[in-house]
Order: sequence, then C-alpha cells, then structure tokens
Amino acid sequence: MNSIKKVYQNFIGIDISKNDFVVSVYGKQKVNHYDNTEEGFNKFLLDYSSELTEAFVVLENTGSYESALLTFLINQQVTVHRADTRKVKSYIRSWGKQAKTDKIDAKALASYGFERSEYLEAFVIPADSINQLKILSQRRIDLVKILVQEKNRSQVPAMEIIKGSFLKIINIIKDEIDEIDQKINILIQADKEIKMKKEVMLSVPGIGNKTASLLLAFLPELGLLNRKKISSLSGLAPHPRQSGNKDSYRPTVGGRRHLRPILFMAAMSARRHHPKLSAFYHSLILKGKKPIVALVAIMRKLIVILNAKIRDSML
Repeated sequence: MNSIKKVYQNFIGIDISKNDFVVSVYGKQKVNHYDNTEEGFNKFLLDYSSELTEAFVVLENTGSYESALLTFLINQQVTVHRADTRKVKSYIRSWGKQAKTDKIDAKALASYGFERSEYLEAFVIPADSINQLKILSQRRIDLVKILVQEKNRSQVPAMEIIKGSFLKIINIIKDEIDEIDQKINILIQADKEIKMKKEVMLSVPGIGNKTASLLLAFLPELGLLNRKKISSLSGLAPHPRQSGNKDSYRPTVGGRRHLRPILFMAAMSARRHHPKLSAFYHSLILKGKKPIVALVAIMRKLIVILNAKIRDSML
C-alpha cells in the first residue's frame, strides 16, 4: 500500500451536487466551494494546480451531477476514482459521525482515497458510442416505466372520463420508444465491435434483442474481465455469511444492481430455452433450493457464459 501512496502525493475528495461541489485535500483543514459549471471547473483547476499534478481524486457516483467534472479532470490527465456511494456511506459511518455536511463528506472522500487507493480503480471514460448507447437505453427504461404507469391508470374505473387522455399519452410514449429503438439499432450497426458483441450474445439461448442491447449499454466490460470480477460487477457474486457452525444463505450484494431485472428476465427465458441451464435449474430445485435462488444462480452462469463467449470472439 505504501508504494501506491508514493505515486500520489495528494488525495483529494470532492462532494458534488447539482449546483456546486466542495473540495478537500487529505491532511488539510481548509475546504473550498465551487460552482458545478465549466467556470467553476477552471477555477478549481487554477486553485489546485500544484495539488492536482500528482493527485488521486475521489468523487461519488451521483448518477449524473459528477459527469461533467469527471470528464473535465480526466481530460486534464488527473487520476479520478468514481466511488460507490454505498461503500462511502459505510466508511463514513465507521467514523462514528452522526452529522452530515458537504464539508464532512468531502473530507471523508479524501480520507477514503488515502486509505484505499491501492484497491480503487481509476475511472476510464467509455467510448462515445457506448456513452450514447447508455443514454438511449436509460431513456428507454424510463419511458417503459411511464408507459406501465399510464396503462395502469387508464384501467382504473374512476378514470373513465379521462381515458382518452391516457390513450393519447400511451401512443405518444410508444412512438418515442420505437424511435429510440431505431436509434439504438443504428448505433449498434455502425460500430463493428459493439455489433460483434451483440451477435455473440444473441447466439446464447435466453438472450433476446432488447436484453443484448441493454447489457451492451450498462455492462461494456463484458469480455474484458475474469468470471469472478464480471459476476461481482453484475451484482451476482455470492457473499458468505458464516458464524461459528452456522452457514447461512449467501446473498448477492453490491455491483450494478440495475442489471438484475434485465438478467432476471433473461434467466427466466434461459430456464426454458437453454438446455444446459434448464437442466442446471431443475437440479438445484431437486436439491431443495428455492426457485428464486436457482434463478439467481442461472443469472450468474448466464453472465459468465456471455463474458467467456465475447472474450473468445475478441481473441
């Protein structure tokens, strides 16, 4: 760990929100506030020019608020780690602090970087096509959720007087989803590597067009990691829960939890159409495993199979 710390002379934590961000350098009391704008980024770069030269910067994954600053820093050749919010919260709780402020969070992120830098990976900006695919796919997911809500509301007897309104919105949303599907297909066809990955995925029973597209968007690491890492990243790695002679059910925690609904539906299909996975599922049921446990096991095997097939196709 010490050898890693010699590479980075400074560890900087950044707590970011929609409008601004707070910066803290490990070992220093002072923190500074900046606007979450390009002007704020440049001012931060100017104020911390000496510290950023050999710095390891940690900021949280807020969903979108950190994206512009993250890209800005990487383009300035600064090493940045985008931290898992859940892990950072657990780290802050370990301090025994009850208070929560932007200053405390920034200091905690700086300390987190100092203590864990050996185990934290630098963020790499995804290819533009992958980034666009992710944006389109997320929008599609959001629209499908709205579509389900509108359909459910339209079926409520008390809403009969405005059913026409619901139907209009439903048709508009369907048209938007169709348009996004077209853009997704065009994007995939235009990129040889992404197109190849999708073709490999579609060759696996249980993986359909929509599932393949979503995995391309939200799990671009497929084919690049070993089986343990890809399972963990997918939120499918089982974690032991043992105490004395007791060995409890091993839950799957962490990872990209938003992938689970996608993989769950794929597992449901693979259970019926993939001969080996179907046999595996029934063997688990015969051993007394609960159906949901058996399905999670199929999800894990499915992602490992996809990872291996894509990896082999890239050799």
